[in-house]
Amino acid sequence: MMRRFGGLFRFAGAVILAVAEVGTAHAGGRLHVVTTTQDLASIAMEIGGDRIAVETLAKGYQDPHFVDAKPSYLLKLRKADLFIQVGRELEVGWAPGLINNARNKHIQPGASGFLDASTNVNILEVGGRVGREQGDVHPLGNPHYWLNPENGIAMAANIRDALSRLAPTDASYFQERYTAFEGRLRAKIGEWKKSAAAMGLTGMKVVTYHRSWPYFAEAFGLEVVDYVEPRPGVPPAPRHVQELTAAMKAQRVGLLIVEPYFDPKLSQQIARNAGVPMLVLPPSVGAAPAATDYIRLFDTQLDLIRRALAGGKP
Repeated sequence: MMRRFGGLFRFAGAVILAVAEVGTAHAGGRLHVVTTTQDLASIAMEIGGDRIAVETLAKGYQDPHFVDAKPSYLLKLRKADLFIQVGRELEVGWAPGLINNARNKHIQPGASGFLDASTNVNILEVGGRVGREQGDVHPLGNPHYWLNPENGIAMAANIRDALSRLAPTDASYFQERYTAFEGRLRAKIGEWKKSAAAMGLTGMKVVTYHRSWPYFAEAFGLEVVDYVEPRPGVPPAPRHVQELTAAMKAQRVGLLIVEPYFDPKLSQQIARNAGVPMLVLPPSVGAAPAATDYIRLFDTQLDLIRRALAGGKP
């Protein structure tokens, strides 16, 4: 991937040279915001409203760890006033190279137009062992923190502060929108927790394909007991599949959750042999038709879980 990545930059470099000296662009006087994920874009729109224009790089149905760098991304970043990333090395394989090659001093790490949305977020799994035998481990903590909606409040505050720093005359506007979003999100969190408890999710044992779901589990009372991947990014061997299937039966696992960017065939086989429902669950805004924004993402996830546990077709 890195060789292809570099090839794109050689092509993109020729394109960017023509606009290298152009000042930071604005869309109709609005701040131009570029985010790595649709989750960040959704929250940014909640806070920025009509004072910003937002573009996102990775789509919700893509694995955010592995995104092909396209020349068009460099053009987006070249005119950005604010760049927002998930951080915690989620985008480490593709975002730093884009930022470096965009030739936009305003969005470099440490500049006023660069935001790592994980600031002040309660991060899980910090300090994991790093090494090829450990798989794709993130020593700075599990980066899928947006999947606890409580963290969405901290993310929104970070975005509010960044926008206010860049457009101080609009700070009160951003604060008003933040307050409204926080209120709506807190009300929904209460509804979601009641819904999760009514479904019996509290204490339910689940298996997931990848380590995407500890924050979601923390929010709604699930217990992730194992993974289809023996280590992050490492495909399961037949022995692991057999042991996992037996363990799922013995522990009375209630659900097997798979991200939409992984092939579901093996997980379907494991779930069928273990007598457990399998569910392809959208981990991001845009990963399912109904998950059109950050709040609807959790509405969609809990609805899909309800239907899977009831024996319906997700």
